[in-house]
Order: sequence, then C-alpha cells, then structure tokens
Amino acid sequence: MRIFTKLSAPLCLLFVFLCLKTAFSTTHLCSHEEALALLQFKTSFSINYTASDPDYCDYQPNYSKIESWKEGIDCCSWDGVSCDNVTGHIIALNLSCSFLYGTFPSNSTLFFLRNLQSLNLALNDFRLSKIPPEISQFTRLKHLDVSSSQFSGQVPREIAHLPKLVSLNLSYNWDLILETTTLRYLVQNLSEVRELVLSGLSMTSVNPRFFMNLSSSLTTLRLFNCQLRGNFPNSIFRFPNLKRFSLGGKGNLTIDLPSSNWSSPLQDLYLVDMDQDLYLGDMDCGRRLRESIGDLKSLQYLSLGCNLEGSIPASIGNLSQLTYLSLSYNNLSGQIPSSLADLTQLTCLYLSNNQFSGPIPASIGNLRQLTSLDLSSNNLSGQIPSSLADLTQLTYLDLSNNQFSGPIPASIGNVRQLTSLDLSFNNLSGQIPSSLANLTQLTSLDLYNNQFSGPIPASIGNLRQLTSLVLYSNNLSGQIPSSLANLTQLTYLSLSDNQFSSRIPASIASIGNLSQLTYLMLSSNNFNRQIPSSLANLTQLTYLSLSYNLLNGTLPPWIFTLPLLEYLFLSHNQFQGQINQFRPNSMFSAFQNLKILDLSHNSLIGKIPNCLPKSLSVLNLQANYFDGNIAFGFPEGCGLRNLNLHGNQMDGLLPRSLVNCRMLEVLDVGNNNIGGTFPHWLESLLDLQVLVLRSNKFHGSVQSTKQSPSFPKLRVLDLSSNDFRGPLPVRYIENFKAMMDLYRDEDSPEYMNVSSYQCSVVVTWKGFDYELPGILTVFSSIHLSNNMFEGEIPDVIGKLSSLKGLNLSHNNLTVHLRSLSVESNHLGGDQGEVLGLDLESLKILLKRGVFIGAMLYCLLVFACKRVLAVEGVVNVVRSD
Repeated sequence: MRIFTKLSAPLCLLFVFLCLKTAFSTTHLCSHEEALALLQFKTSFSINYTASDPDYCDYQPNYSKIESWKEGIDCCSWDGVSCDNVTGHIIALNLSCSFLYGTFPSNSTLFFLRNLQSLNLALNDFRLSKIPPEISQFTRLKHLDVSSSQFSGQVPREIAHLPKLVSLNLSYNWDLILETTTLRYLVQNLSEVRELVLSGLSMTSVNPRFFMNLSSSLTTLRLFNCQLRGNFPNSIFRFPNLKRFSLGGKGNLTIDLPSSNWSSPLQDLYLVDMDQDLYLGDMDCGRRLRESIGDLKSLQYLSLGCNLEGSIPASIGNLSQLTYLSLSYNNLSGQIPSSLADLTQLTCLYLSNNQFSGPIPASIGNLRQLTSLDLSSNNLSGQIPSSLADLTQLTYLDLSNNQFSGPIPASIGNVRQLTSLDLSFNNLSGQIPSSLANLTQLTSLDLYNNQFSGPIPASIGNLRQLTSLVLYSNNLSGQIPSSLANLTQLTYLSLSDNQFSSRIPASIASIGNLSQLTYLMLSSNNFNRQIPSSLANLTQLTYLSLSYNLLNGTLPPWIFTLPLLEYLFLSHNQFQGQINQFRPNSMFSAFQNLKILDLSHNSLIGKIPNCLPKSLSVLNLQANYFDGNIAFGFPEGCGLRNLNLHGNQMDGLLPRSLVNCRMLEVLDVGNNNIGGTFPHWLESLLDLQVLVLRSNKFHGSVQSTKQSPSFPKLRVLDLSSNDFRGPLPVRYIENFKAMMDLYRDEDSPEYMNVSSYQCSVVVTWKGFDYELPGILTVFSSIHLSNNMFEGEIPDVIGKLSSLKGLNLSHNNLTVHLRSLSVESNHLGGDQGEVLGLDLESLKILLKRGVFIGAMLYCLLVFACKRVLAVEGVVNVVRSD
C-alpha cells in the first residue's frame, strides 16, 4: 500500500500527459471554417507552370504549395500556412511561386481569414486582376507582398486602412498605377510602415516630394522603374533609420547626392537610370561623386548610374563593409584609384562604360574576395597586370572594349575559378598563351578583335566546359587544332576573319564532332576546296557562315537537310553548278526555319527553285548566273523583307505574287533581262525602302495609277538603263516622304538592317558601278538615267531635302538655262568644277534648301557645251 502511494503521484501525472498527448494528436488546430475558406480559394485558380518565373523562385518549378491542401488534414500543416499555436487561427499565408493562374475574385473567401498578419501572393499570374478593395478587411495585417503577380488598375486606397502594416510590396506589377491621392493616403495612414517596395508601378502623376512625409522609422524604400519625374528631395538621405534605398529607371529624375549628413545606417544604395539598350539615361544625381560618400561606413551595396562625371574620390576606400560596387554607365574619367584596393570585402566590382584611362592599378590584386570584375568599354591602356592572378576567387572577368596592349599574362591561368573571360576589342598581341588551358571551369572565352597571331594552342582542348569560343578578327594562322573536337559542350564557335591555312585543313573535319554546336562562323579565312562532309553531323546548327572564302565545287546536298538551320551565309566563294538538283524538287522545302539565305557572289547557274518557306526574311542570290523566269511563288503571309537577285541572267516578268510580301523593304532585281511595264502593283508594299530595277528591259510609263500615297518609305529608287518613257513620275516623287525628312540624325547614322542582316545596294558614280556593303539610313537617291523620259524637271524634286544622289542624265528632258546665284549655300564635292550640272535643276534644289554633300552626283548631261559664271561658289561650269 505504501509502495502504491509512493508511485501513484508519478503514474497519475504520466497518465494525464498521455491523455493530453492523445487528445491534441487527434484534434485539428485549424478551425473548420478557415480550412473551408482556403479550399474554396484553391478552386479559384488553375495550376500553370508558366505563371511563376523559376529564376526568382527558390525551389524547383514543378510543385505548387496548394497541392498539399486536402480535406481531412490539419490545415495548419498545409504548405504555406502558419497558425497561432494557442488559438489555431491562420496568421500567415505564403503562396509565392505557387503557379496560381486565374482572375483574383473580389469576393474571395480568403477575406474570411480575419486574423491574418502576413500575406504573400508574389510571383503568380492573376491575369491583370484588380487588387480588391476588400483587402482592408485584414485589419491585423503587418506584411503584404503581391509583387510580380500581374495585378493591374489603380492601387486601391483601402490599403491605407491597414494601420498595422509594417511592410508593403506591390512591385513589378507593370500595369498597376499609383496615383497622387492614393499615395497621400498611404503616407498619412501607414505610420508603422518600415519597408515600402513600389518598383515597377506607374507613377507618372506622382510628385516625388510626397515621399518625404513617410514615417521616420522607414528602413527600406524601393522606387525603381516607376516613371517618376522631377526633383526627388535629397532629404531622404537624412532619414535616421534608412538602410535600403533605390531610385531610377527611365524618366527625367534629379536627386542631388548630399555633400554631408548622409543617413549613417545606409547599407544599400541603388540610383540607376538606363533605357532598355543599357545606355545612359536622363537621371541626374548631382554630376559628381563627392568625397562625403566615404562617410557611409555601413554601406554594403552601392550602385550609381546617373550621369556622374569627374573622378572617383579616394574616400571610397573608406567603405570597408562594401561587398558590391557598380559605377557603370556614367561619364567618370581619370584613373581607377588605388584606394579601391582597400575594399577587401568586395565581391563584385563593375566600372564599365565610362571614360577611365591609364592602366589598371596593380593593387587591384588585393581584392582577394572578388568574384566578378567588369572594366569593359573604357579607355584603359597598358598591359593587363599580372596581379590579376591573385584574384583566385574570380569567376567573371571582362576587360573588353579598351586599349590594352601586349600579351595576355601567362599568370592568368592561375585564376582557375574563371567561368567567363572577355578580352575582346583591344590591341592585345602575341600568341594565345597555353596557360589558358588551366582555366578548366571556363564556359565562355572571347578574344575577338585583337591582334593575336600564331596558331590556336592545341591545349585549348582541355577547356571541356566551354560553350562559347569567339576568336574572330585576329591574325591567327596555321591549322585549326583537331583538339577542338574535345569541346563537346560548345554551342557557339567563331573563327572568322583570320589567316588560317588557305587549304581547308583536315583538322577542321573535327568540328563535325561538336554535336551541340548551334552557331558556326568560319568566314573570311581564304579556305579553299570543298566543304568537309563531316559538317553534316551538326544537326543542331541554326547559324552557319562560310562566306568570303575560296570554297568551290557544287553545294553539298546535306547542307539543305540541316533541320534547324535559320541563317546560311555562303556568299563570296567559288561555288558552281545548280542548286535545284536535289530531291525533293525544291531545296527550300527542307528549310522550314530558314530566315536568311545568302548565296551571292558565286558562280551558281540554272533555275532558282520554285518554292520559298514562309519563314524566310532575306534571300540574296546576287551576282551569280541564274537564268529563266522568277518562277517561285510568294505565298500568302510571306515574311520576305529583302529580295536581291541583282546581277544574274533572269528574264520574264516580276511575279505579282510579290504583293503577298507585305513587309518587303528591299527589292533589287537590277542587271537582269526582266521585262514588262513598270510594276505599279508594288505601290501596295508600304514598307518598301529600296527599289532597284536598273539595267533590265522594262518599258512604258512610270506614272502612278492611283490617288492614294505610294512608296511613302522609299529612300532609294533606281530605274536607270531601261526603256521608260513619258514624263518623270511626279505623283510618285511627291509622295517620297522618307526623302523629305530634314530631322534624321546625321551625326550618328545607322545602317539599314533587316533581321540583323546588313543590306547592300549597287550605285553608279561617274560611270562606274560600286556595291555599297551597307545602306545608311540617312542615304537617299534617285537614278532615272539612260531612259527616254521627257518634259521638264518638276519643282517637286526640290522638296526632297534629304536627297544625297540624283541622276537624270541621258534622257530627253528639257530645261532652260538661266542666270543663277548660289550664295550662302553648301556645295560639297570638287571645289574646282561641277561637271555636267544642269543649273536650272540645281536652282530648284537650292531654292528648296537642299544641302548637296559629297555624295550628290546630280549629273544631268545634255548635248550641249556651255560656260557660265556662277556667283559665290565656282568660276567655271562646264557641261560636256
């Protein structure tokens, strides 16, 4: 009995514990109503694995959190659900990256969760739903994140009715608008907010000064890509608790970096304005980087790209906690300061796209923690310092677009963690060091546009992780090493524009082993003989360029069976024979993905195959010996933008099916035997910019047949050396709007490109034909010479203010020579004489304000010889 009494108390306690454990193990913490609310919410959406971007999700993109939500299981154990340990109420819901796809209902059962304190719906796709005003029912909410979830419309004012909100993230909902009145409510009512992330919202109507009324407790403010304009008060830098601040994106923004009294707790500062092409934007942050930047002793992340000028202050070396520094895309100049070597915690250093000069300081080798170093696109010179070899943690190194000279230091091979090395566009010379073979982690090696000589080292075959090898535009010679066959991961290989053995080496056949290759460029190397048959193994090729060599023989049949080929360049070789000899009958039938085909400047003969793939945007068969009709049809939906058949022996008529090519920009069939009247039906091709029908057998009138504007984008028209008659095509000329544009930027002209293919055209200058390898967008010309046009030169020609070339010679045009003063104009070209210049026509041009540059060859030769004084410019005008 006494023994039982001694044991009874512990046994009773154990019994009670076991009973309670059993009770709690069978009781659901989550309330039945809240579980039903979540299950009902689940039915509002489908699971779509494109709805969440895996690049921003921290788990494999093959699982949605709501898949674990099942009836009969405690909802507090569901993925993304957190409950209060005492009450069992759901207090946190994290459904970020859950692949939710569908419209967010305004009456969602989610609003039944009145105890919710944290809600994260980021990185889903709610299909441009509005954020429901009912969100104000979450009166206990402290954290709200709906970033990158495809919400649209206006930010509801009701968010300001969440008085306990500490963090709010609405960022990167690109169709979401925050208006001034809503921002005012947010600022007034969210007195507890610490983190405010609004990047990517549209705030075109917001005055930046409203942000100064935010709580002084603010620690994070993100306002990147918000389309803000005007002056952002720099008092933001004096917020006593501010740790993270980002501002910028496209737009006219100004914020002056203070000269003193910075926010000392600042850890993360991002002020960058770039457009989509990564050029300097309009943001201005005070022009100079002040010495006071060194006062920010807590700074860990600094990125400034806002038109800064001058030098980097030496005080930047005081930022001992800095791990990330980017001053790229500014106008900074001077030398890179040696004080950067004091930033021993730095892991990323980006100074690209500035105007830094001089050498890289040898002390940069002190930055032993660096993993990324980008000094590209500056004016740096001297040799690459051997101290870079001390950066043993470096994985990314870009020194491209500078003026470095001398050899690559052999010690670079000690940086064995490198995965990307770019030394392109410099003046580096000598041989490619074999020590690069030590960089066995390299995936990308870019050495193009330098002066490297000698052979490619055979040891390059050790770089078995390489996916991209770019060596074009050097002076490399010798044989292409067979060890390239070891680079089985290679997808991009460019060896163009070098001086490799003129005979195609047997070792090039090893390239056929690179089964992953998608881009192969071997152009401009004087390779001769036939294309190695081993290249037929490259079934993943999308881009193949063998242009500007001495390759000969017939085109191998296998080249027309590469299933994924999109770009094929075989121009400027010595290929012979026919191209329609293969089966099936049309070689193009296998090219279902082909976008660009360039076989120009060869000796190909016979008929052109009669079918084109709809995918084709450029077809260049110029300078061959093709004959017969243009028999191939242009299907409905034809995507052709550039058709060049110049310099062949083709006859017949232009096929009317060309009108199906609605996007056609360049049509050149010059120097053939094509006949018929002027193809007026080309008027329907409103994107046409270049039309060349020269040296054919066209005849008849060139007058427009319709009243509506024709050829509004035409910039080059060449109808010379045909049998066109009647008056000049006045109605066409008066619609050449592209030749009347006075506002083109002639200081930085661009070349006309079609699908990244640089267009060319043949022009006549002083009786000789020249092929312009590129057509500048500011170039415009009209050639109507050697026809039978008659009548007077119309005044409308004087409106063509952008005209660079006009040739009306050898026609039956009538003009009346009159006295002419050309004072206060700008005549380019030869100063001594103007040969064959019709003064009446010149007067019309000058009267309209046309500036005649060196490219203007207004040769209006007539059967007369006259000498006439021309005031202000030349003394003798001879027309012969």
